[in-house]
Amino acid sequence: MTAQAQTHDIAQEDRLRADFYGFLSALLARPASAELLTQTAALSGDDSDLGQAINALARVAKVCKAPAVESEFNRLFIGLGRGELLPYGSFYLTGFLNEKPLAALRKDMLGLRIEREKNVFEPEDNIASLLEMMGGMITGRFGAPVPLERQAEFFNKHIAPWAGHFFADLEAAQSSVFYAAVGAAGKAFIEIEREAFRMAG
Repeated sequence: MTAQAQTHDIAQEDRLRADFYGFLSALLARPASAELLTQTAALSGDDSDLGQAINALARVAKVCKAPAVESEFNRLFIGLGRGELLPYGSFYLTGFLNEKPLAALRKDMLGLRIEREKNVFEPEDNIASLLEMMGGMITGRFGAPVPLERQAEFFNKHIAPWAGHFFADLEAAQSSVFYAAVGAAGKAFIEIEREAFRMAG
């Protein structure tokens, strides 16, 4: 996603939300690098479901090497012909790629002034792209920070209907080791966001 180079003052809680959206996006956009694995291994969480999932993810990251994580990523998302999982909203919601949910997303992206980068050819309803968009909306990466009501509208329309199911599938996937822990953390985070938006509404 293309972004404007500017920073905005936002609440610490929102900064943390945006950071976690960005972190999950980075883990799912491409195989985790050695540097990202080191950063992940240094994380620590509290006693909440998300905190425990973060602790488990950190433990797994400590023993995983980048080449093994890359092989796992390729088996999960690329594979021969296709990977074990298809991380796209259209697929989860309709059973097919490039369907109506993608068209609806593109319309909403236009309204939010979010553009796909020129060198990216993957459909925008990829989970990593959607998480990146949410993080950017919170911080004002695509202009001014997006109000909570608009964040909730985007989340409930494009992420909530399927992301929890995707993360559960990732957690249970045959090829998942490192990414099983990513799935558990993603599932816990999406549930927190869903409940927070529900209460705010």
